Amino acid sequence: MRYVRYAHGDVQYWGMLLTDDLIQPLTAAPYLRGVPLGQPVPLKAVRLLAPCEPGKIVAIGKNYRDHIEEFDSAVPETPIIFIKPSTSVNDPGSPIILPPPEISRQVDYECELAAVISRTAFHVSAAEAKDYILGYTCLNDVTARDIQARDGQWIRAKGFDGFAPIGPLVTDEVDPGHLTIRTRLNGKVKQESSTANQIWPISELIAFITTCMTLLPGDVVSTGTPAGVGPMQDGDDVIVSIEGIGALHNPVRAAR
Repeated sequence: MRYVRYAHGDVQYWGMLLTDDLIQPLTAAPYLRGVPLGQPVPLKAVRLLAPCEPGKIVAIGKNYRDHIEEFDSAVPETPIIFIKPSTSVNDPGSPIILPPPEISRQVDYECELAAVISRTAFHVSAAEAKDYILGYTCLNDVTARDIQARDGQWIRAKGFDGFAPIGPLVTDEVDPGHLTIRTRLNGKVKQESSTANQIWPISELIAFITTCMTLLPGDVVSTGTPAGVGPMQDGDDVIVSIEGIGALHNPVRAAR
């Protein structure tokens, strides 16, 4: 299945993609047992929103060896987890707003595969993890790199409002372990890898995370970024794309 969240006029809906250009509205999120409602609507008549409403985003650092090497760092013994707040969620097509220069002068893109959780998960084994996943989507783990370096930890640098564009849809029709993932900045490929290069696959990440915290329906687990991260400037366009999922496009704008 392929799910979207969208605005039609002044009303927000969940929907299921019947075709590439037709949406069947749902009464609620699929992880809240939403069922079909009314007649299908054309995709071109709506505005896509982030395809989840997470209480939290649990993100992973240092999950691709080439990204670790570009920062001259060591491979961790266990996954490094951090939280991005719900207020960091951003919609497809909406601008990434750069902080004022007195706060940060380097804001980077980071393409990531993310999983949306379908039901409450605590002490879930890796073998069971797939049963707790609604599907997969694209996420741009936007990071104020200079703040990250100064703080020595990551939450403030990655937690600004709008620093987690997500979308354009959620799908369970892909193999998360073998997907091509890319970032294009102003049309030029800056990151390109495969999720096969992850140190810990999504099933192991969910098992590790749920040893210490409960994942709730709608929460997001983001799985780390490959090499090639770099800065964005006012006026840039950034596209995170993942094979079988689609392209997440966001313009970049300076704070006004």
